[in-house]
Amino acid sequence: MTAVTTTTAAPATEAGALPPVRRRRRLAPGRRWPAARLAGPLLVLGAWAVASAAGQLDPAAIPAPWTVLRTLGRLWTDGTLPTDVLTSLRRAGYGFAIGLATGVLLALVAGLSRTGEALVDGTVQLNRAIPTLGLIPLFILWLGIGETFKVAIIAIVVYIPVYLNTHAALAGIDSRYVELAEVQGLSKLAFVRRVVIPGALPGFFVGLRLGVTGSWLGLVVLEQINATSGLGYLMFQAQNYGRTDIILVGLLIYGVLGLVSDSAVRLVERRVLSWRRTLSN
Repeated sequence: MTAVTTTTAAPATEAGALPPVRRRRRLAPGRRWPAARLAGPLLVLGAWAVASAAGQLDPAAIPAPWTVLRTLGRLWTDGTLPTDVLTSLRRAGYGFAIGLATGVLLALVAGLSRTGEALVDGTVQLNRAIPTLGLIPLFILWLGIGETFKVAIIAIVVYIPVYLNTHAALAGIDSRYVELAEVQGLSKLAFVRRVVIPGALPGFFVGLRLGVTGSWLGLVVLEQINATSGLGYLMFQAQNYGRTDIILVGLLIYGVLGLVSDSAVRLVERRVLSWRRTLSN
């Protein structure tokens, strides 16, 4: 008798058919949500409203959101708030412009020349180690208690992060690009325009964002020192009268101004650096 041997054959596939492709795991964060940056503030606002409506918050310490909005509307209608907002914007704008120009100029001097780095970088690092708000008494003695010392302090708060990040970006430019520029025979101006500026822009925008935020942080302190207008002055007067709702109005406006200015810088950054492919794109 002949034994019949049976074998188990693999499942037949159609001729020319490709094996199934394993789906790759996505490691990137995913598609950007529209208005994603508002999700966090709206969540905090919702929790605040729910806690106020449930009576979990003391109205004298933390008024309800609708109470703060009514106070904001009243201050805006009687003309107090527009005047204070414009005053604060003017102070922050002057200080920011001076600090931005100073930070970029010093970074270029220190980043493009060893002599400039020797003269500038150590001085800036020393200034960074000194608390900027600790300079207020000295600046009052030098410049008086008017607008000048406020603008000067804001300029210092702004120029330090702009300088540090721009200088770090310049120092981080690959030396091979410099060698290639020398081989191509680029002039100093062409080298700065075609190599230095594109290489320094990512760090510059980081410093710019920190400078924008710093200008508002410095302003809220400075406007409580011998000021007669501004959001900080409004909040200081509200503290004397125990008006927590007015203090929250000032904080809310500071927060909105900071968020809007930071978002504007981020928008410009995405436009200018659209050639980069990063996780944030």
